[in-house]
Amino acid sequence: MAETIKILLAEDEPSLGQIIKESLETRNYEVYLAKNGEEAYDLYKSKSPKLLVLDVMMPKKDGFTLAKEIRQEDNTIPIIFLTAKSQTQDVVEGFTIGGNDYLKKPFSMEELIVRINNLLHRSTLQKNVEIITIGNYTFDFTKQTLTYQKEIQQLTHREAHLLFHLVKNKNQVLDRSMILKKLWGDDDFFNGRSMDVFISKLRKKLKQDATIQIINVRGYGYKLAY
Repeated sequence: MAETIKILLAEDEPSLGQIIKESLETRNYEVYLAKNGEEAYDLYKSKSPKLLVLDVMMPKKDGFTLAKEIRQEDNTIPIIFLTAKSQTQDVVEGFTIGGNDYLKKPFSMEELIVRINNLLHRSTLQKNVEIITIGNYTFDFTKQTLTYQKEIQQLTHREAHLLFHLVKNKNQVLDRSMILKKLWGDDDFFNGRSMDVFISKLRKKLKQDATIQIINVRGYGYKLAY
């Protein structure tokens, strides 16, 4: 019998929280529901979930603050933010903190379930990826680190996945729309702006090897060349 996957859900709206919980349980997930950030953190410590679904606006401790604290302990657990916010800066902040995906309220349960399944699948694949050499850097996808002459840089979950896809398509154009849909779930304007920010971050982290370039192919996407 397959192991039941534990999910931590933090949602301060009781009716919505219960609907999400029951819907996920019908898909054989084991769901722990918290009504605020402090309760969610306690459940995270005691229940060891495999994935987190966090409402951004919560009492006692908001979703972003909670995610920051959890990322200090676990850099790989998938995090999905639920938010009523749609400003680009809020979306970018969520990903920068270490979020892997987000859904704007209102959303369909089927969409949430698809995104949960995708993130869990990616996490499984991640465990089987070997260490990759990028120019004079060593990229450990599992540990989400980038090493240059003993100097180790920690990558966020999003940075690691984006870099992995660039490496996998080395010297080829990585289609912008495709990677947005794969990693962000949608190729809308806000996600596009968010990806541009992450590309800039990766360029800075790879700047010590001048032979490595992430080239913007206008209208198509990005190409990693080295």
